[in-house]
Amino acid sequence: METLGKLAKKTFVQHRARPAVKDVRGTMTFDQLRKEACQLGHALLEAGLEKGDRVALLMSNRKEHVVFDMAIALTGLIKVPINYRLHPKELTYIVKNAEASILFGEGDLIETIDLPIQKIDIDKAYPDFISGKRESFPEVEVGEDDVFALMYTSGTTGNPKGAMLTHRNMLAGALSLNMVCEITYGDTIGHVAPLTHGSNFLSQCALFFGLKQVIFNNFDPEQFLDDIHRENISIIFMVPTLVNLMIHAKNFDPEKLQSIKSINMAGAPMAVEKIKKALGILGPKLAETYGLVEAPMVITMMPKKKLSERLDSCGAIGPFVDVKIVDENGREVATGEIGEIACKGSLVMKGYWRNEKATNESIKDGWFHTGDIGWRDEQGYVRLIDRAKDTIITGGLNVYPREVEEVLNQHPAVKETCVFGVPDEKWGESIRAHIVLTDPSLYVEKDELIALCKEHLASYKKPRFIEIVEELPKSSYGKILRKALREKFKRQEMKE
Repeated sequence: METLGKLAKKTFVQHRARPAVKDVRGTMTFDQLRKEACQLGHALLEAGLEKGDRVALLMSNRKEHVVFDMAIALTGLIKVPINYRLHPKELTYIVKNAEASILFGEGDLIETIDLPIQKIDIDKAYPDFISGKRESFPEVEVGEDDVFALMYTSGTTGNPKGAMLTHRNMLAGALSLNMVCEITYGDTIGHVAPLTHGSNFLSQCALFFGLKQVIFNNFDPEQFLDDIHRENISIIFMVPTLVNLMIHAKNFDPEKLQSIKSINMAGAPMAVEKIKKALGILGPKLAETYGLVEAPMVITMMPKKKLSERLDSCGAIGPFVDVKIVDENGREVATGEIGEIACKGSLVMKGYWRNEKATNESIKDGWFHTGDIGWRDEQGYVRLIDRAKDTIITGGLNVYPREVEEVLNQHPAVKETCVFGVPDEKWGESIRAHIVLTDPSLYVEKDELIALCKEHLASYKKPRFIEIVEELPKSSYGKILRKALREKFKRQEMKE
């Protein structure tokens, strides 16, 4: 398999005059991208960095993300993309844990990092940093198993861990996305989700076809539709929360999405009823994938033409990964039985950065244990049930929050919901649901929602408590934070 750098060199030659990347400040051709990436690469090497050293990036969505990807790919350095919406303490932890040699980003962001590290303001100091540097390709030998990026996990169960993603991992993910999103020559890739996370994997797809990428820094549902229409975007990555916000926008006009060929929907499961609604409004534009930071984007893939046939599935197994469902002892279970999803292959990370213990706990006999619970049918399609750590045990029986959420989401007044377990002296845990309505002015009887659950689920799976809320806590990537709700409930209980 090639490296990102080798692929980039071919793309630069074949598509030199074509537009490569655009943001609000302007457009770069592939030849301009080549020149700046090479200048940046030489500047980093002349600053004393060597192959394998870490370069931390703390900046909003902007075209420099693509420039850094190319420079990193050509020099054998390792990028550390950081979500700028994190707390300064979390940001500092990641920069320190990665042992980064240099930090680039907007001035107000990088100044929050209280560490003795060279900081380069991307707006003020960066132009001088690369000025006058050579425009030739850096002469560094880079292999497919060399680490390209440290992508940090969300840290929901402790400090974030840096997943070591190699060039092989990145290309396996990009090739898989090319397939499921049906990407080809002439497409235009849009980025509205953070380029420090899921959307970055879609960015690598552009190299295979010499595609233009258009980068948006903020998501406003109505403005977003105008942007898509104006820029003729055909491929884009969106988490389910953004899809939901878009189709519920006050002045939503599906005609403005005529250019869209595929929306790669990933990052969190979307309720079946919400997928039905989205498909009814958008038509067959949603291509769903399931993956993790440690096995990015495409453990499974559901092409847009098949999604309506299997709404409850996250797809069939991707081309660069093997999957099995295992019990608590790591033994593979029979088809149709529930267990933990494990995977191995070119998509799976090398391990966790400087964390042998976590690596050995997660990767056993070459299989990465995802912590996700699911099952596989006879056709090989995977059903994702829930995170193992989110399983509610009530009266000795397992309840998966997502199965309760799926039922609650069937109610026409329910916009989104989060189910979680709370301590119960009698049953060990009882089930609690927090629900956001489609319209705050609506009123729904809680007994009506509980009755809906009783109609579709075993009695012990129905929520004992339902609370109607204005909003649910979400990460900066749009994921509902179940853990935050549990912890908030515990704090309230302690006060009482």
